[in-house]
Amino acid sequence: MTHHIVFLDRDSLPVPVPAFDFPHHYREFNATSVEQRIAHASEADIVITNKVPFDRQTLQALPRLKMLAVAATGYNHIDTDACRELGIAVANIRHYGDETVAEHAFMLMMALMKNLPAYQRDVAAGVWEQSDQFCHFGSPIRDLQGATLGILGAGGIGSALAQRARAFGMRVLLGERKGVTAARPGYVAFDQLLAESDVLSLHCPLNEQTRHMISQPELMAMKPGAILINTARGGLVDEEALIAALKYGQLGGAGFDVLTQEPPVDGNPLLKARLPNLIVTPHVGWASRQAMERLAAQLVGNITAFVAGGEQNRLV
Repeated sequence: MTHHIVFLDRDSLPVPVPAFDFPHHYREFNATSVEQRIAHASEADIVITNKVPFDRQTLQALPRLKMLAVAATGYNHIDTDACRELGIAVANIRHYGDETVAEHAFMLMMALMKNLPAYQRDVAAGVWEQSDQFCHFGSPIRDLQGATLGILGAGGIGSALAQRARAFGMRVLLGERKGVTAARPGYVAFDQLLAESDVLSLHCPLNEQTRHMISQPELMAMKPGAILINTARGGLVDEEALIAALKYGQLGGAGFDVLTQEPPVDGNPLLKARLPNLIVTPHVGWASRQAMERLAAQLVGNITAFVAGGEQNRLV
Protein backbone atom coordinates (compact mmCIF):
# COMPACT_ATOMS: atom_id res chain seq x y z
CA MET A 1 0.00 0.00 0.00
CA THR A 2 1.22 3.46 -0.90
CA HIS A 3 0.46 6.08 1.74
CA HIS A 4 -0.30 9.69 0.84
CA ILE A 5 1.34 12.04 3.33
CA VAL A 6 0.75 15.79 3.43
CA PHE A 7 2.58 18.27 5.69
CA LEU A 8 0.25 21.26 6.01
CA ASP A 9 2.57 23.82 7.65
CA ARG A 10 6.09 22.88 6.63
CA ASP A 11 7.57 26.30 7.45
CA SER A 12 6.84 25.64 11.13
CA LEU A 13 9.71 23.13 11.22
CA PRO A 14 12.80 24.66 9.56
CA VAL A 15 14.97 21.52 9.54
CA PRO A 16 15.05 18.57 7.11
CA VAL A 17 12.47 15.85 7.66
CA PRO A 18 14.08 12.36 7.42
CA ALA A 19 12.92 10.19 4.54
CA PHE A 20 10.15 7.65 5.05
CA ASP A 21 11.21 4.07 4.39
CA PHE A 22 7.84 2.73 3.18
CA PRO A 23 5.98 3.30 -0.13
CA HIS A 24 4.51 6.78 -0.09
CA HIS A 25 3.68 9.98 -1.90
CA TYR A 26 4.76 13.05 0.03
CA ARG A 27 3.56 16.61 -0.44
CA GLU A 28 4.10 19.68 1.67
CA PHE A 29 2.64 23.18 1.89
CA ASN A 30 4.57 26.06 3.42
CA ALA A 31 1.41 27.04 5.30
CA THR A 32 -2.27 26.17 5.32
CA SER A 33 -5.06 28.52 6.33
CA VAL A 34 -8.24 27.34 8.01
CA GLU A 35 -10.04 27.78 4.69
CA GLN A 36 -7.45 25.63 2.86
CA ARG A 37 -7.42 22.66 5.25
CA ILE A 38 -9.83 20.42 3.38
CA ALA A 39 -8.43 21.17 -0.06
CA HIS A 40 -4.84 20.59 1.04
CA ALA A 41 -5.61 17.39 2.96
CA SER A 42 -8.27 15.84 0.72
CA GLU A 43 -5.98 13.24 -0.92
CA ALA A 44 -4.06 12.30 2.22
CA ASP A 45 -4.46 9.36 4.54
CA ILE A 46 -1.72 10.78 6.80
CA VAL A 47 -1.64 14.49 7.60
CA ILE A 48 1.18 16.25 9.43
CA THR A 49 0.10 19.38 11.27
CA ASN A 50 1.93 21.57 13.71
CA LYS A 51 -0.65 24.27 14.44
CA VAL A 52 -3.32 23.83 11.74
CA PRO A 53 -6.52 23.08 13.72
CA PHE A 54 -8.84 20.13 13.07
CA ASP A 55 -12.39 20.30 14.41
CA ARG A 56 -15.13 17.72 14.00
CA GLN A 57 -16.61 19.28 10.86
CA THR A 58 -13.24 19.34 9.10
CA LEU A 59 -12.46 15.75 10.11
CA GLN A 60 -15.83 14.57 8.79
CA ALA A 61 -15.03 16.18 5.43
CA LEU A 62 -11.85 14.07 5.07
CA PRO A 63 -13.02 10.44 4.69
CA ARG A 64 -9.59 9.23 3.53
CA LEU A 65 -7.81 10.51 6.64
CA LYS A 66 -6.41 7.76 8.85
CA MET A 67 -3.80 9.61 10.94
CA LEU A 68 -3.02 13.09 12.23
CA ALA A 69 0.68 13.34 13.06
CA VAL A 70 1.08 16.39 15.27
CA ALA A 71 4.51 17.97 14.76
CA ALA A 72 4.50 19.35 18.32
CA THR A 73 3.71 18.33 21.87
CA GLY A 74 0.56 20.42 22.29
CA TYR A 75 -2.61 19.11 20.68
CA ASN A 76 -5.34 21.41 21.99
CA HIS A 77 -6.06 22.38 18.36
CA ILE A 78 -7.19 18.80 17.57
CA ASP A 79 -10.67 17.46 18.42
CA THR A 80 -9.43 14.17 19.81
CA ASP A 81 -12.92 13.01 20.76
CA ALA A 82 -14.03 13.32 17.14
CA CYS A 83 -10.87 11.53 15.98
CA ARG A 84 -11.63 8.66 18.33
CA GLU A 85 -15.18 8.36 17.04
CA LEU A 86 -14.08 8.53 13.40
CA GLY A 87 -11.22 6.06 13.81
CA ILE A 88 -8.47 8.60 13.10
CA ALA A 89 -5.20 7.98 14.91
CA VAL A 90 -3.45 10.94 16.55
CA ALA A 91 0.17 10.99 17.72
CA ASN A 92 2.21 13.84 19.12
CA ILE A 93 5.87 14.58 19.89
CA ARG A 94 7.18 14.08 23.40
CA HIS A 95 10.20 15.22 25.43
CA TYR A 96 12.18 16.36 22.40
CA GLY A 97 12.62 19.85 23.88
CA ASP A 98 12.75 19.29 27.64
CA GLU A 99 16.31 20.56 27.98
CA THR A 100 16.13 23.48 25.58
CA VAL A 101 12.82 24.84 26.92
CA ALA A 102 14.15 24.51 30.47
CA GLU A 103 17.25 26.46 29.39
CA HIS A 104 15.04 29.16 27.87
CA ALA A 105 12.99 29.46 31.07
CA PHE A 106 16.18 29.59 33.10
CA MET A 107 17.58 32.31 30.84
CA LEU A 108 14.45 34.43 31.32
CA MET A 109 14.57 33.90 35.07
CA MET A 110 18.20 34.85 35.39
CA ALA A 111 17.87 37.93 33.18
CA LEU A 112 14.93 39.19 35.24
CA MET A 113 16.45 38.39 38.64
CA LYS A 114 19.47 40.48 37.58
CA ASN A 115 17.24 43.06 35.83
CA LEU A 116 19.35 42.76 32.68
CA PRO A 117 16.81 44.44 30.33
CA ALA A 118 16.52 47.48 32.61
CA TYR A 119 20.28 47.91 32.78
CA GLN A 120 20.63 47.47 29.03
CA ARG A 121 18.05 50.21 28.56
CA ASP A 122 19.83 52.54 31.01
CA VAL A 123 23.21 52.06 29.33
CA ALA A 124 21.71 52.65 25.88
CA ALA A 125 20.05 55.83 27.17
CA GLY A 126 23.39 57.18 28.44
CA VAL A 127 22.47 56.98 32.14
CA TRP A 128 25.78 55.34 33.11
CA GLU A 129 27.73 58.09 31.35
CA GLN A 130 26.07 60.65 33.61
CA SER A 131 26.75 58.74 36.86
CA ASP A 132 28.69 60.43 39.65
CA GLN A 133 30.51 57.19 40.46
CA PHE A 134 32.02 54.17 38.74
CA CYS A 135 28.75 52.25 38.53
CA HIS A 136 25.08 52.98 38.00
CA PHE A 137 22.65 51.75 40.64
CA GLY A 138 19.31 51.34 38.93
CA SER A 139 16.93 48.41 39.29
CA PRO A 140 17.32 45.90 42.14
CA ILE A 141 19.58 42.89 41.56
CA ARG A 142 18.86 39.56 43.24
CA ASP A 143 20.78 36.30 43.56
CA LEU A 144 19.39 32.93 42.56
CA GLN A 145 21.27 31.36 45.49
CA GLY A 146 18.75 30.98 48.30
CA ALA A 147 15.76 32.13 46.24
CA THR A 148 12.66 29.93 45.86
CA LEU A 149 11.56 28.66 42.47
CA GLY A 150 7.98 27.43 42.21
CA ILE A 151 7.13 25.12 39.31
CA LEU A 152 3.63 24.35 38.06
CA GLY A 153 3.89 21.29 35.84
CA ALA A 154 6.61 18.88 36.92
CA GLY A 155 6.90 16.89 33.69
CA GLY A 156 10.01 16.67 31.57
CA ILE A 157 10.54 20.42 31.19
CA GLY A 158 9.66 21.30 34.77
CA SER A 159 11.97 18.57 36.07
CA ALA A 160 14.82 19.75 33.84
CA LEU A 161 14.33 23.31 35.11
CA ALA A 162 14.29 22.11 38.72
CA GLN A 163 17.62 20.34 38.18
CA ARG A 164 19.22 23.53 36.87
CA ALA A 165 17.76 25.67 39.64
CA ARG A 166 19.04 23.36 42.38
CA ALA A 167 22.51 23.49 40.82
CA PHE A 168 22.40 27.28 41.36
CA GLY A 169 21.42 26.88 44.99
CA MET A 170 17.72 27.59 44.63
CA ARG A 171 15.00 26.05 46.76
CA VAL A 172 12.52 24.32 44.44
CA LEU A 173 8.82 23.83 45.18
CA LEU A 174 6.53 21.76 42.97
CA GLY A 175 2.98 23.08 42.98
CA GLU A 176 -0.20 21.07 43.17
CA ARG A 177 -2.94 21.78 40.63
CA LYS A 178 -5.16 24.75 41.30
CA GLY A 179 -8.26 23.82 43.28
CA VAL A 180 -6.85 20.56 44.67
CA THR A 181 -7.24 20.53 48.44
CA ALA A 182 -4.80 17.74 49.35
CA ALA A 183 -1.33 18.06 47.82
CA ARG A 184 0.44 14.93 46.58
CA PRO A 185 3.64 13.82 48.36
CA GLY A 186 6.49 16.05 47.21
CA TYR A 187 4.13 18.87 46.20
CA VAL A 188 2.87 21.96 47.99
CA ALA A 189 -0.60 23.47 47.74
CA PHE A 190 -1.23 25.93 44.93
CA ASP A 191 -1.82 28.81 47.36
CA GLN A 192 1.39 28.05 49.26
CA LEU A 193 3.32 28.02 46.00
CA LEU A 194 2.06 31.49 45.11
CA ALA A 195 2.91 32.87 48.54
CA GLU A 196 6.45 31.48 48.81
CA SER A 197 7.89 31.61 45.27
CA ASP A 198 10.39 34.29 44.32
CA VAL A 199 10.05 32.94 40.78
CA LEU A 200 7.02 31.05 39.47
CA SER A 201 7.50 29.09 36.23
CA LEU A 202 4.61 27.57 34.29
CA HIS A 203 4.92 24.25 32.43
CA CYS A 204 1.28 23.17 32.09
CA PRO A 205 -0.87 22.24 29.11
CA LEU A 206 -3.63 24.65 28.10
CA ASN A 207 -7.14 23.33 28.61
CA GLU A 208 -10.39 24.53 30.13
CA GLN A 209 -9.09 23.81 33.62
CA THR A 210 -5.85 25.78 33.19
CA ARG A 211 -7.05 28.71 31.06
CA HIS A 212 -6.35 31.95 32.99
CA MET A 213 -5.00 29.82 35.82
CA ILE A 214 -3.03 32.91 36.80
CA SER A 215 -5.30 35.95 36.86
CA GLN A 216 -5.71 39.00 39.11
CA PRO A 217 -6.45 37.08 42.36
CA GLU A 218 -3.45 34.78 41.84
CA LEU A 219 -1.16 37.66 40.89
CA MET A 220 -2.18 39.54 44.03
CA ALA A 221 -1.53 36.40 46.10
CA MET A 222 2.01 36.03 44.76
CA LYS A 223 4.98 37.14 46.80
CA PRO A 224 5.49 40.90 46.27
CA GLY A 225 8.22 41.45 43.69
CA ALA A 226 8.08 37.87 42.41
CA ILE A 227 8.89 36.97 38.81
CA LEU A 228 6.51 35.02 36.55
CA ILE A 229 7.85 32.85 33.71
CA ASN A 230 5.65 31.26 31.03
CA THR A 231 7.26 29.10 28.36
CA ALA A 232 4.26 26.74 28.21
CA ARG A 233 1.12 28.08 26.53
CA GLY A 234 -0.44 31.45 25.99
CA GLY A 235 -3.75 31.67 27.78
CA LEU A 236 -2.50 30.24 31.07
CA VAL A 237 -2.17 33.83 32.27
CA ASP A 238 -4.60 36.74 32.01
CA GLU A 239 -2.37 39.11 30.06
CA GLU A 240 -4.23 42.30 30.96
CA ALA A 241 -4.03 41.44 34.65
CA LEU A 242 -0.31 40.67 34.25
CA ILE A 243 0.44 44.09 32.80
CA ALA A 244 -1.44 45.75 35.65
CA ALA A 245 0.52 43.74 38.22
CA LEU A 246 3.80 44.80 36.59
CA LYS A 247 2.85 48.46 36.28
CA TYR A 248 1.65 48.74 39.88
CA GLY A 249 4.69 46.94 41.28
CA GLN A 250 3.04 43.76 42.55
CA LEU A 251 5.32 41.69 40.30
CA GLY A 252 9.02 42.26 39.93
CA GLY A 253 9.14 40.96 36.38
CA ALA A 254 7.75 38.58 33.78
CA GLY A 255 9.31 36.51 31.02
CA PHE A 256 6.95 35.09 28.37
CA ASP A 257 7.73 32.96 25.32
CA VAL A 258 4.05 32.44 24.51
CA LEU A 259 1.00 34.63 23.90
CA THR A 260 -2.72 33.96 23.75
CA GLN A 261 -2.79 34.54 19.99
CA GLU A 262 0.18 33.45 17.89
CA PRO A 263 1.31 35.17 15.80
CA PRO A 264 -0.10 38.25 17.55
CA VAL A 265 -1.57 39.75 14.38
CA ASP A 266 -4.16 41.69 16.38
CA GLY A 267 -1.62 43.03 18.86
CA ASN A 268 -1.19 42.01 22.47
CA PRO A 269 -0.99 43.85 25.81
CA LEU A 270 2.45 42.40 26.48
CA LEU A 271 3.81 43.79 23.23
CA LYS A 272 2.39 47.26 23.82
CA ALA A 273 3.62 47.64 27.39
CA ARG A 274 7.36 48.15 26.68
CA LEU A 275 8.25 47.67 30.34
CA PRO A 276 11.91 47.22 31.41
CA ASN A 277 10.97 44.24 33.62
CA LEU A 278 9.09 42.37 30.90
CA ILE A 279 10.76 40.07 28.36
CA VAL A 280 8.73 38.61 25.48
CA THR A 281 10.29 36.13 23.05
CA PRO A 282 8.48 34.81 19.93
CA HIS A 283 7.72 31.20 20.98
CA VAL A 284 11.27 30.01 20.31
CA GLY A 285 12.04 28.25 23.58
CA TRP A 286 11.73 24.90 21.76
CA ALA A 287 13.62 25.90 18.64
CA SER A 288 17.26 24.96 19.08
CA ARG A 289 18.49 23.10 16.02
CA GLN A 290 19.20 20.01 18.09
CA ALA A 291 15.66 19.97 19.48
CA MET A 292 14.06 20.50 16.08
CA GLU A 293 16.09 17.64 14.62
CA ARG A 294 14.90 15.39 17.45
CA LEU A 295 11.34 16.50 16.73
CA ALA A 296 11.63 15.72 13.02
CA ALA A 297 13.09 12.27 13.71
CA GLN A 298 10.34 11.46 16.22
CA LEU A 299 7.68 12.70 13.81
CA VAL A 300 8.86 10.27 11.14
CA GLY A 301 9.11 7.55 13.78
CA ASN A 302 5.50 8.10 14.87
CA ILE A 303 4.24 7.81 11.30
CA THR A 304 6.41 4.80 10.52
CA ALA A 305 5.15 3.03 13.65
CA PHE A 306 1.52 3.75 12.64
CA VAL A 307 2.07 2.33 9.16
CA ALA A 308 3.59 -0.79 10.73
CA GLY A 309 0.63 -1.21 13.06
CA GLY A 310 2.28 0.26 16.16
CA GLU A 311 1.11 2.96 18.53
CA GLN A 312 4.18 5.09 19.24
CA ASN A 313 3.21 8.31 21.07
CA ARG A 314 -0.45 7.70 20.32
CA LEU A 315 -3.07 9.96 21.89
CA VAL A 316 -5.94 8.27 20.04
